[in-house]
Amino acid sequence: MTLRVDTSARTLSAFGETWPCTIGRSGAIPADAKREGDGATPLGHWPLRTLLLRPDRVALPATSLPWRWLRPDDGWSDDNVDPAYNRPVRHPHGHSAERLWRDDGLYNVIVTLGHNDTPPVAGAGSAIFLHCAAPDGKPTEGCVALPRAVLLGLVERLAPGDSIEIF
Repeated sequence: MTLRVDTSARTLSAFGETWPCTIGRSGAIPADAKREGDGATPLGHWPLRTLLLRPDRVALPATSLPWRWLRPDDGWSDDNVDPAYNRPVRHPHGHSAERLWRDDGLYNVIVTLGHNDTPPVAGAGSAIFLHCAAPDGKPTEGCVALPRAVLLGLVERLAPGDSIEIF
């Protein structure tokens, strides 16, 4: 299955259904123009890698995606000079790294995307996820976001080998 994100319409389509989604605050750009911190969602076709869930806020959905529970010290490196750039890390970390354990609920459910990860190129963008949307519809920092209930419904239907196309 390929999830399809229409960045002009701000919709995600899969399994014959379409839902509103949010993308980066700077819109969408070609993947080769993506830079760390630019707030843009990279256009392209990306594999779905793993599912991360916050155990105190989400019950384990029936899913065949590889998954694990988030921990309070989980992070994701966003520092261009970090050898672990665009990889999961544990806090405290010696370089800049986004915290995945958040109070706002946006990362209660995360599907990691295979953007800039084989191998990561420093500065070409990190932590591109499919995650829960902000209730106020606020744009992301470059990810794709869906309402939590929609996202949980999708992860129950997704499988290893599935992907997302952002166009």
